[in-house]
Amino acid sequence: MAEDSSPVKSPSPAHIIPQKRPLAEDDAHAPAISSPLNPDFAASRARKAAAAAGSPAPGPPVREQREKKESLKKREAKGENTARTTTSDSATPSRGSKKKEADTGLNSHGLIRYTIPLPKIHDFDPPGPPALLPSLTRGGREFYESQEHVYNRKGFRYTHCIADPRFQFSQYHRQTEVEPFVARFEYEDSSSHIRFDWRAKAVTTEKGFRMARANVGIREGRWYWEYKILSGVKNPEDPNPPTDGPGGHVRMGISRREAPLETPVGWDAYSYGLRDVAGQKVHKSRPQDFLPPGESICEGDVIGLQIQLPSLSLHRKVVDGTYNKAVDAPNGEEVDIETTAEGPNIVRDRLPIRYRNHVYFEQFEYAAVKEVEELTYPSSTSSATATASSAAAAQPPNPNHPIVALRTLPSSSIRVYKNGKDMGILYKDLLAFLPLASKPAVQSGVVGAREGLDDGTLGYYPSVSVFQGGAAEANFGPNFWFPPDELKDAAGDVNMTGIDLASRQSMFSLRRLRPLCERYEEQIAEDITFDIIDEVDLWFMDGGKLDEDHADQPNGNRLQLVPGDVNGADEMDLDPHGGSEQARADGLGVKVRTGDLNEIVQDDE
Repeated sequence: MAEDSSPVKSPSPAHIIPQKRPLAEDDAHAPAISSPLNPDFAASRARKAAAAAGSPAPGPPVREQREKKESLKKREAKGENTARTTTSDSATPSRGSKKKEADTGLNSHGLIRYTIPLPKIHDFDPPGPPALLPSLTRGGREFYESQEHVYNRKGFRYTHCIADPRFQFSQYHRQTEVEPFVARFEYEDSSSHIRFDWRAKAVTTEKGFRMARANVGIREGRWYWEYKILSGVKNPEDPNPPTDGPGGHVRMGISRREAPLETPVGWDAYSYGLRDVAGQKVHKSRPQDFLPPGESICEGDVIGLQIQLPSLSLHRKVVDGTYNKAVDAPNGEEVDIETTAEGPNIVRDRLPIRYRNHVYFEQFEYAAVKEVEELTYPSSTSSATATASSAAAAQPPNPNHPIVALRTLPSSSIRVYKNGKDMGILYKDLLAFLPLASKPAVQSGVVGAREGLDDGTLGYYPSVSVFQGGAAEANFGPNFWFPPDELKDAAGDVNMTGIDLASRQSMFSLRRLRPLCERYEEQIAEDITFDIIDEVDLWFMDGGKLDEDHADQPNGNRLQLVPGDVNGADEMDLDPHGGSEQARADGLGVKVRTGDLNEIVQDDE
């Protein structure tokens, strides 16, 4: 009885928290579309079931390969800016798709359009030359200090522009020139310590070496010009040497846009020069003997330079890496290439900006690259992680160099004449300058410098550097002091009647030696052509249509100048067809701002 009456111990309850409702199946919460963060639950259960049954489990789902994207800093450096901007003063361009940019090619960028105010009435007046203040006398000639103009500095370059109502889609601005309208030294593209004569064809300085560049760039063909030493090394055979101050020194040659203006010609790999002392040639700051021993370049001597560059089509093959010597230059000279209608793709990203009473286009300047700088100052690589690029840079420059900036131009050379006598070739196999051999300066915090674009200013420029009283005069033709025989034979008028097409083409062949003054006229024609092309390009960006509301008017879609009442001042309102410019711009997605252009300030250096 006692055993029967003892209580029976019940089993302990399971430690399970009761649920208010049963858990739903996993399929109820499975995402509609699988992703790396939300995998396919059905496939996961199938693998578990297969593992329990002992059968081989299906493999994991294949993940989609991720697209590698570059950092923001690298994208800004490459400047993948293809769309127009509608921002304010800084006018930061909008960005396009990286993939689309890669599909369209390197030079397929469109123009960057900046939002700027409408021009003022005085912006339609042609710009005048800079003010010239008498400064000093050298070689019996008066030199002046140029004032009231901007200088190319700090990674930016400036060219004169003028407001033109015919260029509506270019926001009423186009490029222009200032007097004197000849091939000469450029006021803006010279050191601020350079002094000019009244024609801007002779230069001097009282400082150390300072450089002045001409206003014409050489991109292809054969060209000739001369320099005369006005003040420099004294001629020992002169019985009456001039006594108007120290002689100083002069270097003359050619330079690219990357060459600094506060250095002598030949200071780095971006320029090639000839010294007056001992007649030595200088490149990368390394003087070498050139003229016969004991022969210098003295006051009164005339130095003629003849440059030869291959065609731009062959130049592009070099920078694109498709140059083949056996095909393109089998005998050391460029083969004749049939002329086609295809021209260079010139893209000029520039912003109208004001400096005192002048309006300029501001553009990014091309800057020196590391590989070319190391030609002048080689850096010792002691690290164990010597890269393949370092080994490639150790190769001498050649047309097929792995580094684009170190590729040279076949059939390129500089020939020197002294007082009409051929002294031989100064340098040959000059470095290439088309992109990507030249790259724009990337400013800190400034977006817009885009690599791979040619703005039409790349090339070699006649350059002179003077030192503490040295003075030189340039003669760009056509009346030379000592013209070569080839130019003597070609002098005089040319009768184009009765000449077959082959003979006519030979007159304009790249192999014909020409005076550099003709290049100035070519460059003006190119600037006008590129301005028109830019206007048409921007017209297509706006849809390729004119304003239908005013299409029947005589002036089409041009800007009209309407007199305004501004307290009797000589100001005028810029009113397109008497309507609202903002209303018309809204239809194009562009915001028109009032006010004035940004103004730059440059300190004296």
